[in-house]
Amino acid sequence: MKKSITERTITSATWSIGASLTGVAVLFLRSVMLSRLLPVAVFGVYGFASATIALAAVALNFGLTGAFLHRAPETEDESRAAATHFTLITLIALVWTGFMVAGALWFTTGVTQMALIIIAITTSLSQLAQTPRVILMRRVQHKRLAIIQLTNAILTTIAALSLAWQGVTLWALLITNVISMLVTLTLMYVWKPVWRPRFRWAWKEIRYFIRFGSRTFLSSALLAALDRVDDLWTGFFLGSVPLGYYSRSYTFATYPRRILANPISTVTGGTFAELKHERKLLSQAFFRTSAFLLRSGFFLGGWLALIAPEFINLLLGAKWLPMTNVFRLMLIFTLLDPIKAIVANLFVAVGEPEQIIQARMVQLAVLLAGLFGLGWRFGIVGVALAVDAMLTTGIFILLWKAKKHVDISLFHLFSAPTVALLASLGLAYVTLSLSGLSETILSSALLKSTTFVIVYFSWLFALERHQTLFMIRQILTIIRR
Repeated sequence: MKKSITERTITSATWSIGASLTGVAVLFLRSVMLSRLLPVAVFGVYGFASATIALAAVALNFGLTGAFLHRAPETEDESRAAATHFTLITLIALVWTGFMVAGALWFTTGVTQMALIIIAITTSLSQLAQTPRVILMRRVQHKRLAIIQLTNAILTTIAALSLAWQGVTLWALLITNVISMLVTLTLMYVWKPVWRPRFRWAWKEIRYFIRFGSRTFLSSALLAALDRVDDLWTGFFLGSVPLGYYSRSYTFATYPRRILANPISTVTGGTFAELKHERKLLSQAFFRTSAFLLRSGFFLGGWLALIAPEFINLLLGAKWLPMTNVFRLMLIFTLLDPIKAIVANLFVAVGEPEQIIQARMVQLAVLLAGLFGLGWRFGIVGVALAVDAMLTTGIFILLWKAKKHVDISLFHLFSAPTVALLASLGLAYVTLSLSGLSETILSSALLKSTTFVIVYFSWLFALERHQTLFMIRQILTIIRR
């Protein structure tokens, strides 16, 4: 059994990472081209609408995904549990859509109103595909999810760039929501359907879903607030143009997370759930996943921070240079954010999702204090500082709570990548200074990148040689089998 779950985890992660790498390359190209073709303010309007819907969408899910993913007597019969799950999300989606459309018509006007309505409707319809998605996650079978992710990336990019080249502005961004919804529903329910929709009203299962969902709802609401309040605050108090800069900084800073963290965190939910009664194996899975994400995150985040001026000037254009400092600060978010999803998956898997509520309440307090204390004074730089302070505070609280279920060492998790990062950044800046090159040119980016890569991996291998070789050998052995 343990061999089976390991192999399924590696296979799922391989599909997810493969699709993620390809998809990120496509989305990165799209982001670069759209940044060059569209005005800064358009990204602000779209970012404000997206943040509003994402925050409201917590009620749309109501923790039902975690309830279905969690192994309990009420969900052991997958077919019956799926029908009950689908019934609940359909009812909630109908009510939620009505409220969101009415709210947009009542409180907003113009392009903001249109963006809110389109994103609300597409989000609600996409939610109907959540039942087969969770079925695949429970089985730790992520091939189809990877195909959906890649297909969405390709088709939405073609549509968005086609409209942008024709001079269309806001709809070049909104079309991505429409196509993503259509692709998801088609590949879940039409092409070799994972599960055929049906309704089921069983009070015992409904009570379980609602009870479990109510336990996770506050946690999910807090997480959504932590992810989106900064965008809402920036758009409301600073305006569309500053939010345009801030949203693009966040988008490009989180590409490292999309490459590895998102697909791996999706896989770990089912893995942790299956290993929740075996502490040693669960600890190993948690540590190895977290260690890998931290080391890759420190590398990608540090490298992008190092070449930020060249990256922005050469790829996005001079009009985006005002976001350089914000972009660098948001990369701190990239270094630590992957752990947030991993720890959350752990608490959901062991049936204690409420454990993260306290940490997120502290984080929200830190974020709000930072937004009003730093955002007013320093603008979007202050907003980025507030986000970094919030995330750092929460990560260490969550990891401390995780020790109840897994045996981990914070020193072993953080020491090696931290030393490697500081050494490589320091030597890269010394090398640039001695060379006499200035920032924002291609030659300086190449020099800094070469120095950083060599020094980072040299230090990491020197500090963790045996562990690194062991993990590589284990993965290669499983793949060969």
